[in-house]
Amino acid sequence: MTGTLSCSCGEVRIDVARAPILSAECHCDSCRAAGARLEALPGAPRVRLDNGGTHFVLYRKDRVRFATGGERLREFRLTPKSKTRRVAAACCNTPLFLEFQGGHWLSLYAGLWPEAARPAPEMRTMTSNAVAPLPDDMPNARHQSPGFMAKLLGAWIAMGFRSPKIEVGGQIDA
Repeated sequence: MTGTLSCSCGEVRIDVARAPILSAECHCDSCRAAGARLEALPGAPRVRLDNGGTHFVLYRKDRVRFATGGERLREFRLTPKSKTRRVAAACCNTPLFLEFQGGHWLSLYAGLWPEAARPAPEMRTMTSNAVAPLPDDMPNARHQSPGFMAKLLGAWIAMGFRSPKIEVGGQIDA
């Protein structure tokens, strides 16, 4: 699934190469809380689904390149000590990705893809925190499933246990 994604205004362009690790809906409390705060930014697009989840497409960091607008990346953390950061484009407040501290992958917000090209979710995770009943149309893992973790481990092995750094130019107040 090689292609170019962009923020709403087109100032930040992201090149992704090859297939993603996985496409999933997350139903954890922090994704829901962060989604609400990011969506409240002026002009920001919606990131939460009707069922309360957030659809992410997970990519190895070595398969993601910020072609233009990297200087517009701003981070947001739910608390100063959060191990996760969400990164948005400062130009138009488009949420771009979630990154776990020390992680080797980026969870790109699925809304970056045009609807017709958007990878369908393969599973739901953290459904123990779901706020709405979920259909059984795909696996609904109460926490991080062994299959989910195996895919992440396989990607890390393929990367030679590296975890490239993604630089951002400051913070966004969400």
